Amino acid sequence: MQIFNVLSKLIDYPDDELMENLDSVIEFVKESTEINDSEKRTIMEFISWMGVHTSIGIQQAYVETFDMVPEHDLHLTHHIFGDDNGRGPALIDLSELFKAEGLEVKKGEIPDFLPLILEYVATLDDMESRIFLGDVKKIVKVIADNLDEAESPYAKLIRIIESRSYLADAA
Repeated sequence: MQIFNVLSKLIDYPDDELMENLDSVIEFVKESTEINDSEKRTIMEFISWMGVHTSIGIQQAYVETFDMVPEHDLHLTHHIFGDDNGRGPALIDLSELFKAEGLEVKKGEIPDFLPLILEYVATLDDMESRIFLGDVKKIVKVIADNLDEAESPYAKLIRIIESRSYLADAA
C-alpha cells in the first residue's frame, strides 16, 4: 500500500529530499489507483500548501506543530503513557516486530513515530494494514482531532490514516 509511504513522507520532517522529490510524489498520487479521489484531493491540497511556503517556513510550521505541542506528538505511545515507565515495554515490542519484519529502526529513532509506522504498514496488504492501523486508530483520531482544533494543514493527512483503518471497527 504505497499511499502509506506517501503519507509517511508528507507527515515526517520536511527535509531537502522531500522537497526535491515533490514532483515524483505528485506524479505518483495522480496516477495511483489505490488512492481514491477524495484522498488525492487532500494530498494535493497539502502539497499546494507546501508550495506557497519556503522550505524553512514549512520546517518551522512542522516544528511548531509537532515538536512544541504535546497533543500533536507523532509518537503514538506518548498519547497512552506520556513519559511513564510503561512506555518502554511497548517501544521494545514494536522494535522487535519491526526487526522481525526486516524494517530497520535507525539509531536515535523511536519506533512508535507515526511516519515509521506508516513505512511498516506500507509493506502490508490492504487487510493487514487496516487491522494494524485499527490497533492505533483511537490514538490517530486524537491526534487528528487536536490538529483540526489547531487548524493545522496536517490534520487532513492524519484523517486519511484514520479512515484507512475502518475495517477494524467491524470486529
